[in-house]
Amino acid sequence: MKKIVSLGLAAAMAASVLTGCGGGSAQTADTKADAKTEEAKGSEAAYDKAEGTATAEGMTEITWWAFPTFTQDGDNPAGTYEQEIIDAFEAKNPDIKVKLETIDFTSGPEKITAAIEAGTVCDVLFDAPGRIISYAQNGKLVALDDMFTEEFVKDVDNEALINSCKSGDSYYMYPISSAAFCMAVSKNALEEAGAMDCINLEGDRTWTTEQFEEMMKKLSEAGFMGGTVYCSGQGGDQGIRAFVTNLYDSSVTDPEITTYTLNDEGGVKAMTKIKEWVDNGYMLNGSAYNGGEDVDQFVAGNTAFTTLWSPGLASQRAETLKENGIEAIALPFPSEDGTPALEYLVNGFCVFDNGDEARAEASKKFIDFICNDEEWGPKNVVKTSVFPVRQSMGDLYEGNEDMSFYASLTKYYSPYYNTIPGFAEMRTYWFPMLQAVINGDSEPKAALDDFVAKANQSIVNAQ
Repeated sequence: MKKIVSLGLAAAMAASVLTGCGGGSAQTADTKADAKTEEAKGSEAAYDKAEGTATAEGMTEITWWAFPTFTQDGDNPAGTYEQEIIDAFEAKNPDIKVKLETIDFTSGPEKITAAIEAGTVCDVLFDAPGRIISYAQNGKLVALDDMFTEEFVKDVDNEALINSCKSGDSYYMYPISSAAFCMAVSKNALEEAGAMDCINLEGDRTWTTEQFEEMMKKLSEAGFMGGTVYCSGQGGDQGIRAFVTNLYDSSVTDPEITTYTLNDEGGVKAMTKIKEWVDNGYMLNGSAYNGGEDVDQFVAGNTAFTTLWSPGLASQRAETLKENGIEAIALPFPSEDGTPALEYLVNGFCVFDNGDEARAEASKKFIDFICNDEEWGPKNVVKTSVFPVRQSMGDLYEGNEDMSFYASLTKYYSPYYNTIPGFAEMRTYWFPMLQAVINGDSEPKAALDDFVAKANQSIVNAQ
């Protein structure tokens, strides 16, 4: 762990926008020639208009776009493990052909939007409810109600998680795995600062806002930097929002997820306290940092804690943490009474409505294989580095103390507000509000009132 150093401004992260779509909509010369040859033979070969490829009679071809959610073995490139899933599925379902395309978190969302508008979007997407449910609200998805059997819902046994997959009365995302977002602290820094007694390492590791403040005070006195109040953009914003709401029992929305409520007494108290912590050096002004850059600072040893952590991040950054000699301790967010309300990740699949019932049914069959196949279902969950939504899968990380802790946090899941109409627009108001408070340009109450007014208008705008 490095003691106080000068943190330069984070480099601007330019995101390239890919507007093309795999396969395109025009026939290639080879495809046309093949089609003519088959016609001459009297074949009834089917032509898949969305992909521009000829498929044999009785064969259904679907496309799968995948964000890099599954971990790869060794140095294998993105998509290697996904292709193994496809090969196993096609071996059991020779009448279905799956084409894979990997997309990234920087340009992927824009690519999906462009493809929807162009009518060239994929059949299957692996993503999270925030984006998936917005596609459903815009009428772009196939309902998956028939996949949410009574047995499946009972097996998941988590109403908040099940509801995150819905829009209105129908289900549009089929979940495979989930985990709570939390925070992490550096054991190295806490030991040197004499602050280990400020955290709880027993059971669910819950702790209070008072303990958190005492930890930061000891870290500061020992010359260590606290985490950043990152707010340069939307990246990782779910972490800092959950941190804010937990401090004094506020919430982003009401329990019914119909209106924003962060300007309540607890929210104002939390923002006032965060401004105080920034002013006295307990936390850093993160106007130049997004969530990923905040995590980078923690992993590099420049800060003593981060408010953006998950089992997936822990797995991805494990080697770098080891190289830097840092032992990270995952903790739930501190709260006034020691009972957190956590936001969480849900990994799952949706099916775009491309006007072809055969492709829709093939897509659902493929999703069911990925999530529920006796051999591949558990393997695929582990490759997401989080936990199965189906309780019947049991403990897939037996003997792993850290994973047992992460699993224990599911009981603290809060209502999943990412599916509220206008969610994407609300996010554009979040980080300017946080910047205004920590930079002293606006008082916490005024800033939160303005944020809530704009956020509530985004609900109206989306309806």
